[in-house]
Amino acid sequence: MPLDTRCHVATPLSTKGVHAMAMPQQGMSTDEVFARLDEYRQDDLPVKGGRAWGFVYDAGPEVDAVKQRAVVTYLGKNGLDPTVFPSLERLENDILAIARDHLNGGEEVVGTFTSGGTESCMLAVKAARERGRAKGIEEPELLLPVTAHAAFHKGARYFGVKVVPVAVDPESFMVDLADLEAKLGPSTVLMVGSAAGYAHGVIDPIEAMGKLAKERDVLLHVDGCIGAWLLPFLAELGEDIPPFDFRVPGVTSISMDLHKYAYAPKGSSVLLFRDAELRRHSYFACAGWTGYSVVNTTMQSTKSAAPLAGAWAVLHYLGHEGYRKLAASIRDATRALLEGIEAQEDLRILGAPKMGLIAIASDTVEVFQLCDALAARGWYVQPQLAYGGSPKNVHLMVEPANARMAEPFLADLAECVREVKASPAEGPNEMLVQAAKMLTPEMVEQRFDELIAMVGGGGGEEGGMLPKERAGLNAVIDMLSTETKEALLKEFMSKLYRA
Repeated sequence: MPLDTRCHVATPLSTKGVHAMAMPQQGMSTDEVFARLDEYRQDDLPVKGGRAWGFVYDAGPEVDAVKQRAVVTYLGKNGLDPTVFPSLERLENDILAIARDHLNGGEEVVGTFTSGGTESCMLAVKAARERGRAKGIEEPELLLPVTAHAAFHKGARYFGVKVVPVAVDPESFMVDLADLEAKLGPSTVLMVGSAAGYAHGVIDPIEAMGKLAKERDVLLHVDGCIGAWLLPFLAELGEDIPPFDFRVPGVTSISMDLHKYAYAPKGSSVLLFRDAELRRHSYFACAGWTGYSVVNTTMQSTKSAAPLAGAWAVLHYLGHEGYRKLAASIRDATRALLEGIEAQEDLRILGAPKMGLIAIASDTVEVFQLCDALAARGWYVQPQLAYGGSPKNVHLMVEPANARMAEPFLADLAECVREVKASPAEGPNEMLVQAAKMLTPEMVEQRFDELIAMVGGGGGEEGGMLPKERAGLNAVIDMLSTETKEALLKEFMSKLYRA
């Protein structure tokens, strides 16, 4: 996650009178418990109303009711051992069969239900490492476009795989095939393509990547965490979606989140493999201790069956036509947004998004200030920092609830552009710029509070950790090296979780 550099409709993260709550000596009443929970969530991002352009995937109250009932029904069941709760094996096989068919896999395609996209991506990296070891590769490498999700970096660090960055085209933001081929080597165990990439909504040239992977006997994982469920429906509706799934020779695994555009409960994703042999490399088993024998299909051992049941319920409740209808609403809103943004001379769209993931840049308007202006009008958007040839930008993610709000959003966006252009922020002063340039990862812990204070945050018990308007903070972070940014993020989390 970013250092809460997002535009926010809620109040800034605060230390205002907040202390970790001790366990009460006497139990609280039900009313007291839920009153306290209601109090705690007052500053949370609203998940209803359609004013959030990130984090929320809202298919409506009927879908919510179905998944909530399924979640409660299965809340106490443990996915550690499906032979103890055999209904879980049946639910998972049903979901995996649906996912396999959706992505045009044959009977040989198998999969695993995971807790989310990050776990799916990490297990794909783990499987590639194990396959590489079996082939005698001792120092495995992962070819990763600079647009690929951070989850692959996480998997590489956890599993000791070296990331080899791959350039992307500066206009399309699709992987540079020449650079990819040039970096393929004897230690390459995996290459990654996105369908679609989160940052720009573009689909990498998966067919060309698959051809190269097959020729060189290298695994190719397609990160479809955000797009793989939605894209086939958009293709049915007439959108130009290039093949990215198991129809493509050379594709060996695909990750696909169900808690995004399949509207399942949070904690629902699948990882599909071309065959069972490759999937076995993602498993863990241990019989070398005095307790029960352990075999895990995922990173977790004990895990609630609630997301699994909720996902199964929503898939069967909505069905193909339900999903197609929701996809049409997203398509229509995305078209309207793209047309409305392109009509504004001060704004430009990065790449050519194939779905409702839109990155808005500007050469004349400070985009971080634009984020603050939108937040002041009650909109949640995500700023994205500059990296790998992609300039700083404002990110939108379209889903059914905010799809209905495209018109008022575009009107406010135009007003905010005029407002920011008329009163541009001065930006960080010279002292702050120099302080940022001198900051190293080793200095972050000692200088964190000073840095936050310099951009208007801090304030102790009565103030917020971060400033309400965050353009200055974002601008400073954008100046830092990648390593210093990462150190800053870790320090922020350490401050946030005080207990």
